Amino acid sequence: MNGAQTLVSTLVDQGVDICFANPGTSEMHFLAALGENPKMRSVLCLFEGVATGAADGWYRMKDKPASTLLHLGPGLANGLANIHNAKRAASGMVNVVGEHSVSHLKYDPPLTSDIEGLARPLSHWVRRAESPDTVAWDTAQAVAKASEHPGQIATLILPGDTSWQQAGAAPVLPPTAAATRKTPRAERIEHVARVLRSGEPALIVLANKATRGAALEKAGRVAAATGARLASQFFTARIERGAGRVPIARIPYAVAQATAFLREFKHIVTVETKEPVAFFAYPDKPSLLKAEGTQVHTLVEADEDSQLAFDMLLQALGASATTPLVQARIETPVPTGPLNPASIAHALAAALPEHCIVVDESLTTGRESMGLTMGARPHDLINNMGGSIGYATPVATGAALACPDRRVFCMVGDGSAMYTIQSLWTQAREGLNVTTIIFANNSYAILKAEYANMGAGSPGERALSMIDIDKPRIDWLAMAKSMGVPAVAVETAESFYEAMARSTREPGPCLIEVRL
Repeated sequence: MNGAQTLVSTLVDQGVDICFANPGTSEMHFLAALGENPKMRSVLCLFEGVATGAADGWYRMKDKPASTLLHLGPGLANGLANIHNAKRAASGMVNVVGEHSVSHLKYDPPLTSDIEGLARPLSHWVRRAESPDTVAWDTAQAVAKASEHPGQIATLILPGDTSWQQAGAAPVLPPTAAATRKTPRAERIEHVARVLRSGEPALIVLANKATRGAALEKAGRVAAATGARLASQFFTARIERGAGRVPIARIPYAVAQATAFLREFKHIVTVETKEPVAFFAYPDKPSLLKAEGTQVHTLVEADEDSQLAFDMLLQALGASATTPLVQARIETPVPTGPLNPASIAHALAAALPEHCIVVDESLTTGRESMGLTMGARPHDLINNMGGSIGYATPVATGAALACPDRRVFCMVGDGSAMYTIQSLWTQAREGLNVTTIIFANNSYAILKAEYANMGAGSPGERALSMIDIDKPRIDWLAMAKSMGVPAVAVETAESFYEAMARSTREPGPCLIEVRL
């Protein structure tokens, strides 16, 4: 086998069986190896930011890393924004970045760049494969790193000659070790138990693995036993929510609302996250959102086992048999009339099918959605942890590939959608069950609000022209059609509901333009 074949074979043997690819000339041998290995699924993405975002979505639903194929330094640079989002969401991925052959690099060809320098700020592990004989070892280490808890970003640079040269003896692999989560310190558990037994108002802020599965159920038991409230940060990697699940409040985005929400708590207990902070700095507003005198206590560090921590905490509280409070089903009538954040949220609550996946990047229009869909059918919610826009359509693509039997609803503003709209083409090519909902207000509406929040006054005509996108107005129906995705526009709450409901009955992707 050559180096490229060894790399693909090792990826598959280590459990990485999908590659989101945007290949170039330097990666042709790797591309050939992807095509030759029937155990590896290759997914073509028309922009590297789609590839890295899709790998993020895959991890969030599978809890195992995908690989990407990126073309040299510029290709990696194109994918960095969604690598940033994935890193913030603790998603593991293995990025394979092509490079010129060693003999060619000395001539400084046009695409030469400092790939390691580009990769390091957003990677936990970076290595250059120096020889086809070491590729298997390097690849296995990359997968092991990406599979750690929390998930890690591993970047493996593959020079062209390493790719096409033949490997010698049988591949040598490092010793394998199952990914483990650290055990929380017992004294920390006892301290938090004392805090919760005090009866003073306490908020437990959950993140990462703690917002789903057994960890969330056990957190619900702690809340029921102590009266503490459960919450998440405004953005969370993935939450299991809806009827039958333990409900979690959402700390508001706006500073004034967030500080008002947190004012009543004397204690904040963090689980796989840090204390709440403002998303941006604003003149005359605090960065830390807790009230003066509120104490912050760490229950679970980011690399620890939150399910085990809640088991230990329940034992310390003598509450292991406590039944958690769960969300009741709320039958939401189909809304009628004009579209606004409340009617949109009610339409979602009525239309979401059981066990669907909601990827949310709606920013302004969708801010009511989480609170008003608490009693919807059980579903998973995915948010943008890193704040770099253009994450939703790629993440929805990866989530749909990870869970082909579940409908994915992707809620995204029109400004954000334009960053990675190429995702629609991949969804059509792969026949993915994704309903993309474009909230078309023809502007970067979030920036209009932030203009005021920053104390910059009222935007004048020239300033507004930089955050309005209506001249020319984007034709979303034509955009979707051009990439093979059927689309419809809606202008009322009832037609929005009907379009969503219809999408769940028809396989494959579709787009709904919500005209605001």
